[in-house]
Amino acid sequence: MFKNYLKIAWRNLAKNKGYSAINIGGLALGIAVTIIIGLWVQSELSYDNHFENKDKIAIVFQSQTFNGNTGTGPAIPRPLEKALRDDYSSNFKYLIMSSWTNKVYLKYKETSLYKSGNYMQRDAPELLNLEIIKGEKDGLREINSIMLSESIANALFGTEDPIGKVVKVRNQDDLVVSSVYKDIPFNTTFNDTYYIIPWEQYLASREWVRNSEDEWGNNSFQMFVQVADNVDMDKVSTTIKDVKKTLNEDTAAFNPQLFLFPMKDWYLRNSFKNGENDGGGRIKYVWLFAIIGAFVLLLACINFMNLSTARSEKRAKEVGIRKSIGSQKGQLIYQFLSESFLVVVLAFLVSLLIILISLNGFNDLAKKEILFPWSNVNFWLISLAFILFTTLLAGSYPALYLSSFKPIDVLKGTFKTGKHAGLPRKILVVVQFTVSVAFIIGTVIVMQQINYAKNRPVGYDKEGLVQIPTYSQDFEGKYDLMRSEFLNSGAVIEMSASSSPTTQIWSNRSGYTWDGKPVGFQEDLAYTEVTYEYAKSINLKIIEGRDFAREFATDSNAILINQTAVKYLGLTNPVGKFLRDDSEENPNPPLKIIGVVQDMITSSPYEPVKQGVYVFDKHGNSSYYNLRLNPKQSASKNLVTIEKVFKEHFPDIPFQYDFVDAEYGEKFASEERIGTLSGVFTGLAILISCLGLFGLTSFVAEQRTKEIGVRKVLGATIFNVWNMLSKDFLKLVIISCFIAIPIAYYVMNGWLEAYPYRVTLKWWIFVLAILGALLVTILTVSFQAIKAAKANPVKSLRTE
Repeated sequence: MFKNYLKIAWRNLAKNKGYSAINIGGLALGIAVTIIIGLWVQSELSYDNHFENKDKIAIVFQSQTFNGNTGTGPAIPRPLEKALRDDYSSNFKYLIMSSWTNKVYLKYKETSLYKSGNYMQRDAPELLNLEIIKGEKDGLREINSIMLSESIANALFGTEDPIGKVVKVRNQDDLVVSSVYKDIPFNTTFNDTYYIIPWEQYLASREWVRNSEDEWGNNSFQMFVQVADNVDMDKVSTTIKDVKKTLNEDTAAFNPQLFLFPMKDWYLRNSFKNGENDGGGRIKYVWLFAIIGAFVLLLACINFMNLSTARSEKRAKEVGIRKSIGSQKGQLIYQFLSESFLVVVLAFLVSLLIILISLNGFNDLAKKEILFPWSNVNFWLISLAFILFTTLLAGSYPALYLSSFKPIDVLKGTFKTGKHAGLPRKILVVVQFTVSVAFIIGTVIVMQQINYAKNRPVGYDKEGLVQIPTYSQDFEGKYDLMRSEFLNSGAVIEMSASSSPTTQIWSNRSGYTWDGKPVGFQEDLAYTEVTYEYAKSINLKIIEGRDFAREFATDSNAILINQTAVKYLGLTNPVGKFLRDDSEENPNPPLKIIGVVQDMITSSPYEPVKQGVYVFDKHGNSSYYNLRLNPKQSASKNLVTIEKVFKEHFPDIPFQYDFVDAEYGEKFASEERIGTLSGVFTGLAILISCLGLFGLTSFVAEQRTKEIGVRKVLGATIFNVWNMLSKDFLKLVIISCFIAIPIAYYVMNGWLEAYPYRVTLKWWIFVLAILGALLVTILTVSFQAIKAAKANPVKSLRTE
């Protein structure tokens, strides 16, 4: 019987090729989008699953409060390690101090690379589940060792055995390769850890790190832990909460609170407000796209239901005959569900083809490495369940509707669908376009928010500004020489150095006093050390006072502050006033404010500018050269010249550079990807809705062929016929718009509240969405309407 049902279903599909193509094509698009979104969601939810003890691994976080504003992050002081090892060691299986992930120069013979990695303590390979390919598992045992990822080992050594070979790091440290580990998967937090160097080497090669052993106020480190097997992570967090405050009274004013932030939340739920994890982060995008995927599939299923029920009169006699010869309602339902099953299976097969064609492009767009899970049994089981679910979702209403026809009425020719028969179809069309219009509004607002932040004044000129990292002792004491060389080359018109890149804040300071400082005020200042010409090199405007100047010897103890810092510190006429650091750890002379600079965006463009200070770099602590390129020459020509000068002085160091405008652009990368993906999926949702509308219009025109012929004979114009066929659909779309607008407004207004610096919702966005929906509807309906209106009425009437 099932075979017979499928044969009939196939004949019906072959007989109505146009409707079949619309049905299968629309459903295939919906299924393809849903599967791709499902693969993306699975990729997001499985982030860091590579680590066997994911539920036991955490990073130590710290919250501190400055004047009522609580900041939270993974920066901790070095003395915390000793405190936890001495008094709380039973709570931890592994406790690992780590540097921040940073890039260094790696060199072997003539091959040089500039790659990121970490300095970590000895148990890091165990915590990270490193798969050792060559060498020792305990690869951080010796102070002069280095562990390399497989890809970096291959790039440095080629076919040579890397174990025991000496790699020069930062062009100063000779380290012996102890181990080679398999590259950590892309879908993990540590995917860019291409090397691991012993923590002891970090101490030995950096004086400031060695001197931080007792500095509780120096939060320049990270600590990863794996709690013991029989220990509850939340209880450990509660236990260590006040360790810093208890052991160091000087930091108590900031109310430091320590806790363990579990690995399972690092990627998806890393949003904090007032020291508490609010459950936000990328998880909101996971939910967003999961909802989009569900709605896109729903739109495709609506098309199927609409076209199937719209063609009910074509199947009425078949139902009547089957019932008159004994077919039961259940058998008819089974038959029509079989037809639905065939359509869904065909659509699924077509969707697989769409996925295979589009997956690489999707990966490029989403910055993912998703592979089609051919060998994953669970995927195929889920796909089968998905097919059955879609069959029921798309086919249940048509099956129930068609099987309910009364055979007597059908066979006597008195069967009428009734004036309300089309109501369910109209409701489904309204649902389709409500979803599509809401998607349009949401996508426009997302892109508008991104552009709003992009167009925000950055406070300096990022165009034509290049940064060169100086993470090597080779650069020490050579700033003036390199500045002279670069300027004389003609490729650079100005140059400076700074302790952090222009687009980031690497250090925050507190503990200052100044005249008029309120009692109990705890300041938190973004701190950057800069050389002469810093403001000039990045085109940072001086609002009051002056820039650092070589002719003033006292500028070595001078300071610039930004406009926000003036308000934050409560200063009037700030130029000439002093900031003093009276701490015993750092008894520096007073810093004289010589100028106020314009606010510049150094962190998130979606956040308010932070209060910042720029201190003269008298110790040579620069991490970057900032080069203003000659605008009269092409950037490529300038860079060739700069590289030549660079190699003359640093022949053993790879020439690395970053355009500041590109670095700044990376701040929008995540939101832009989300916006672009939303736009693509919105476009596909609209396309699926239009396919359904196109099919319904075709069917209505076919149903009313003779009516159109009579009207034309009686003098109806093409416009009259177009208006007759189009107005009902336009009414439905208008209703959809008025339902979608309040829903979209509520959802997007809530989404924007997460951004302190945000766009306001404008009325024209909603008008634009309405006009767009109406235009798409008119274009979709008009093709069939005009085609029907232009048809020769003689052909439609001569059969009577």
